[in-house]
Formats: sequence, structure tokens, C-alpha cells
Amino acid sequence: MKTIHKSAKLNNVLYDVRGPIVDAAKQMEDEGQKIIKLNIGNLAPFGFDAPEEIQQDMIRNLPNSAGYSDSKGIFAARKAVMHYSQQQGVKGVTLDDIYLGNGASDLITMATNALLDDGDELLVPAPDYPLWTAAASLSGGRPVHYLCDEANGWMPNLDDIRAKITPRTKGLVVINPNNPTGALYSDDLLKALVEIAREHGLVLLADEVYDKVLYDGERHTAMASLSTDVLTLTFNSLSKAYRSCGYRAGWMVVSGNKSVARDYIEGINMLANIKLGSNVPGQWAIQTALGGYQSINDLVREGGRLRRQRDLAYELISAIPGVSCVKPKAALYMFPRLDPAMYPIADDRQFFMEVLRATRVMLVQGSGFNYPDQQHFRIVFLPHEDDLREAIGRLAGFLAQYRQKHAAA
Repeated sequence: MKTIHKSAKLNNVLYDVRGPIVDAAKQMEDEGQKIIKLNIGNLAPFGFDAPEEIQQDMIRNLPNSAGYSDSKGIFAARKAVMHYSQQQGVKGVTLDDIYLGNGASDLITMATNALLDDGDELLVPAPDYPLWTAAASLSGGRPVHYLCDEANGWMPNLDDIRAKITPRTKGLVVINPNNPTGALYSDDLLKALVEIAREHGLVLLADEVYDKVLYDGERHTAMASLSTDVLTLTFNSLSKAYRSCGYRAGWMVVSGNKSVARDYIEGINMLANIKLGSNVPGQWAIQTALGGYQSINDLVREGGRLRRQRDLAYELISAIPGVSCVKPKAALYMFPRLDPAMYPIADDRQFFMEVLRATRVMLVQGSGFNYPDQQHFRIVFLPHEDDLREAIGRLAGFLAQYRQKHAAA
């Protein structure tokens, strides 16, 4: 019979957060082995529950959720997002500028599909959240990665961004707070990024899913609050700050100069109509979440669970010889570096497959986030402190053996 191949559009799509290492881990679990998972920011398996008032609101509204909603989403949720945008200082946002989706991921895909023609370019950070690279490729566009500078706290390299802009560049993706590095960008840096977009007529796509997951008293500035003339699409969701990944409730806000983007916005509306709308039960959670008690603050303050686990993971990983790490200011991740003089690695995916098989600890290699070396990896610090100690201890033991073997060679 004729062999059926996957679409060529998938050739440049990578999502190793749920890739071959995860498949190997599942097989090991099927064989009865217990895996410590430091690979994905899924909060529920680690005992982070969605706020009860969100759950109750969804339950009460289930009888009203059997039909399609408006293609942009239910009124109450969009109104709550509008008020939230106003609180952040974003000007000129109306109900018509707000789209609800099955998580931010759904809306990222919709926005890139509406924006990019074949061969158009989208500037994406390296390291990135790999969905952005995948979405650009699947839209027929070409992701162009600009470097974030580890020596400068993982801040975007403005000169590298400018050097990579071409006549085909349509947009600039900014992930702040950042996944996978945990970096938080200053107002001055954000303003410089806005100015680049203004100068070159680029759409700003601001991924701000972790805007409430902040440590050490840090504050987040919404990128859309810094201009009224640069078209900005802001993406957010309930997944992380409200521990509601499975509810798939996200939103996108269009702000800035919408008059120059009528055709693009018409394209977004077409795709929203084709989709018919996102899941309705999850939409009912949005108003209660944004207007209710912000329990995330208890988790990230000094003594809070996320703060303690971030501090512990950073302390343990930094104590391993030849491992350096920028301490995250936000989000749920850190992105350590292995000194290549002590850890020569030819293929980081294969290396972390070996880590999994030897230690039963699952991590994601840096190339899975489109970073152009073999020396980085992402740690998720969601497990309880005992599990973090165990997992990083096992990793430290594996790295000690690796150092010895290669020192002897």
C-alpha cells in the first residue's frame, strides 16, 4: 500500500516538552518505574489546585454551557478581561478587541495564521516557548530566532533583533515573564522593543501568561500599556496563575493602532468564526478568577510554596560543579548551563535521554527550546521540596560520573 506521510509543514515543528524523552518516560512508567517529572509546567499533578471559587462558578454555570458561545467568547468573561487590561494601563480596549480561546496556545495559533503568508518572518526569542516557533512554521511563515543574552540575565539582544529584521518580517514575539528562563524584563527594555516595532511597522505579540508569577517583590509591566500606536496582541490565560491548565481558558487582547490593521483583524475574526468559539465551561471561570482573591500571591511571597521551591532548586542546581544558572525572577522555570569543558555534549537530546534512563528524572534539553547550543536544559520547580532534593541529587550524581568519565578520557 502507498505510504502516507505527515505534512511537510511539520518538518520544522519541534515540541520536545512532550517529545521523545516523554515517550521513553511513559514506557518506563509502564514497566513500573517511578519518574520524577521536571519537564512540564502542569501544576495539578504537584498538588497545586485551582481556587475553589473558580471551580464552583464553573459548576453553577454548567447548565448554561451546552450551547455555543459568541465566537469571541461570553460577555462576562470578556468584560472581566477588558477591566483587567484597564487596570494594567492599556488604553482603548473595548469588548470587540477581546477574544477567548482554549488556552493562550489556541489564540497564538489563530493570530499567527491570520498574520503570516508563506515566507513571511516572525521574530521569536531563543530560547523560546516552542509553540511560537511551531505556530509560525505551521502558518507557512518562517520563525527567525533572536538571541537572549544569558550574561545579561537572559535579556533580549536588541542589536541582534535589529540585524534580523528584513522586508518579510511581520511581527516580534516577546515572552515576558519568560518561559523557559524565568527572566522579567525592565520597562526600559520593553520600551526599546516597542520602539523597534514602531520603527519597522511590526506587530507586537506579547506572551504574558506568567504576569502574576513574580518573586522578590518584582512588578510586571504590560507591554501594551507602553504605546497607543503600535499594534499589540497580548496573550494570557488562567493556566498558571490560577492553576487551571486543564480548563483551557485563555484570552487575547488587541490594542494600539487598530485602524491600520482592519484587514488583519478581519482575518482574526474569520478564524474565530470558523472555530465557533472556545469551550464554554472554562470561560465561566475567567470573571471569578480575575475579580476574586489572588491566591497566587500567597504562593510566590517569601515563605510561599513556589518561592521556597524556586530558592531550593536554584541553590541545589548552582551547587553542582560546572553548572551555572541565572536565578529566575518569575514563572516556574530555570534554564541552567553545563560548562562544556566539564560536560562535552554532542547531542543534548541523547544526553538527557541518558539522564532519564540512569536517574528516572525527566528534563527537557535546551535545543527543545530552539536554543543554539548543546549545554542548556530547563528545570521545572513544581515538585515538593523532598522530590526536588531527590531529583536534583540524582542529577548531581549522574553529572559527577559524567565528569569523571570525560576527565579520564
